Amino acid sequence: LHKAIRRQRQMCIRDRGKDMSYRFMRILVMFDLPTITAAERREYTLFRKYLIKSGFMMMQESIYCKLSPNSTLADAAIENVRKNKPSKGLVQILRVTEKQFAKMDYIVGEGNTEVLSSDDRLVIL
Repeated sequence: LHKAIRRQRQMCIRDRGKDMSYRFMRILVMFDLPTITAAERREYTLFRKYLIKSGFMMMQESIYCKLSPNSTLADAAIENVRKNKPSKGLVQILRVTEKQFAKMDYIVGEGNTEVLSSDDRLVIL
């Protein structure tokens, strides 16, 4: 874990001054799972807890989002979601650049302040 964090810091230092919005990726996981039986509710809960433990934040009910520093780590996160997928239901993954994500329009309501909406507010330690 410490090596991965150190590697991310080195990449950020090396790339400082470049437009980071093209490097950073957003992973959106959208799911619709059955919750009729107790076993299905348990599987839903385990999948949701896995997403939260993996660093995904809830944007809306059954839509979770994660910021990834680059495409390679985004691919790894997507593969981990595939490994932990539930047996039934619908799970979809959408990967977009941070710049594309920042262009999201809100028709009604406001964005969740817990989720970063652009890399301008991103603090790299």
